[in-house]
Amino acid sequence: MKRSAGTSKAETGQQAEQRRELRQAASGEVRFQFGAGMSNSGGEVLAILLDRSARGFRAQHSCSQLTCGQIVEFRLMAAKGIARVVWTRIQGDSVESGFLILP
Repeated sequence: MKRSAGTSKAETGQQAEQRRELRQAASGEVRFQFGAGMSNSGGEVLAILLDRSARGFRAQHSCSQLTCGQIVEFRLMAAKGIARVVWTRIQGDSVESGFLILP
């Protein structure tokens, strides 16, 4: 479909790729905690890893309390660390979030 001069990509349903790093499909579990005291909070969330890159990952979970900008502690396969929630999408009972791993 040819776009007219005044039509944007968003209006035609096309989205521009905004990722800076190549994502690779992945599987397995991710566990994370957030909030005051994190490790000591006892509130661990189990998630399913969907994909990952050198500096981030995407996971599906059931925790609708995550918001953009929150810091979480995570355990992913043999790795663990701190990550920032970049985005969260909620569709019914399913929640998906993108995480940026912090240095």
